[in-house]
Amino acid sequence: MTHDRSAGLMETRRALAEGEVTSRALVERALARIEAAQGTLNAFRIVRAEAALAEADAADRELADGARRPLLGVPVAVKDDMDVAGEPTAFGCPGEFPAAAEDGEAVRRLRAAGAVIVGKTNTCELGQWPFTEGPAFGDTRNPWHPGHTPGGSSGGSAAAVAAGLVPAALGSDGAGSVRIPAAWTGLVGIKPQRGRVSTWPRGEAFQGITVNGTLARTVADAALLLDAASGNHERDPHRPPALTVADAVGRDPGRLRVALSLKPPFTAVPARLHPEIRARVLELAGKLAELGHDVEEADPPYGQIGLTFVPRATAGIAEYVREAPDPALLDPRTRDAARLGRLLGGAPLRVARRAEAVLHRRIGRFFASYDVVLAPTTAAPPPRIGAFSRLGGLATDRAMIAACPYAWPWNVLGWPGVNVPAGFAGDGLPVGAQLLGPANSEPLLVSVAAQLEAELHWHDRWPPEPASAPRAA
Repeated sequence: MTHDRSAGLMETRRALAEGEVTSRALVERALARIEAAQGTLNAFRIVRAEAALAEADAADRELADGARRPLLGVPVAVKDDMDVAGEPTAFGCPGEFPAAAEDGEAVRRLRAAGAVIVGKTNTCELGQWPFTEGPAFGDTRNPWHPGHTPGGSSGGSAAAVAAGLVPAALGSDGAGSVRIPAAWTGLVGIKPQRGRVSTWPRGEAFQGITVNGTLARTVADAALLLDAASGNHERDPHRPPALTVADAVGRDPGRLRVALSLKPPFTAVPARLHPEIRARVLELAGKLAELGHDVEEADPPYGQIGLTFVPRATAGIAEYVREAPDPALLDPRTRDAARLGRLLGGAPLRVARRAEAVLHRRIGRFFASYDVVLAPTTAAPPPRIGAFSRLGGLATDRAMIAACPYAWPWNVLGWPGVNVPAGFAGDGLPVGAQLLGPANSEPLLVSVAAQLEAELHWHDRWPPEPASAPRAA
């Protein structure tokens, strides 16, 4: 096995099972890489060096005894909105947060699969923005171009995987927060069906719009991590039928009807698709046609879906702000969003929640004519570090919608979406496209993504090894 940053989850698991490498050696290597890159990329909020090494030693003893679990001894990272026993869950916020008493359900399942959690990755304050910067932890940078953001809000997880610090990581996606950083760092990012990966101890994160998902360099790795993390707490309100997603990798999806959708779903704020991203998405559409699929331009009937998003998102922020140890330390934009959430948390929220069934029927009918939607993941390449930092709340929202108008409708619907790397724009900045499907369509989306990966080999491209300090952009 190559002892460098290039070994993914599948390869690492195989090497551990065959005794080619120890979990301790892998975890030591991951910790060394994290430490070397922290000054540049700043991917981690918490590094569990001592605990992770102890867990690796325990995994090595199990491996030596012949035990086999799906991720036994493999180092992974999780986003800092997930509870890891003994660590605070600050979710990008400043302040002194108490240590979590027990693992959240997704982390518990990863541990049950044998994974070693090396640390918790940075996220912007309460996951609100498509950048990962804040006074609590500084700026998280893009390994491809440290002058630019890796995206957000799962920017730390994306930076860590893209730079090869860990082979895969969990993130969460409430308006594209897995798919956007995956697009901007050249990764596969799976946003699964709502409830596929539990968000417990919150039965519904952000009124059901946020789900936990996976980031990895290959479709197989992202699917393997998804299967390991999947499953429900007994009190979860959303319990989709069980699926094994990894089995769909390499499976022929058959001839599909693909809707190429380039129109932003929400136009209250002008959003213009960057011409190079448009070109990259059209190239992917051409590749799908070459593979035998029927591709035609068509847009899902989104209608006024945006009106249902804001009450759910802001009410969710208000719930978290109530729990913050010192709300006065939070970004003024966060406090404003929480105030709006308190205003919208009654009747408007109930109306927004009821509208979901109508949207499911209307957009569900679109899937009588098409199997999969191919859309840009973002309208713009990754912005520069600091581009959003001095903006007020309204200006931040406008800039965010202009850059990222494509991802959030699938959070309202609760349906699966997969970001696939689509190449580069401008000065070597990664961009992506998303494959979107109806309820419980993860296996179909993964089979199409794997078909594209077999043709395009995006996992062979690596960002430069991190320098010890940010280079001039």
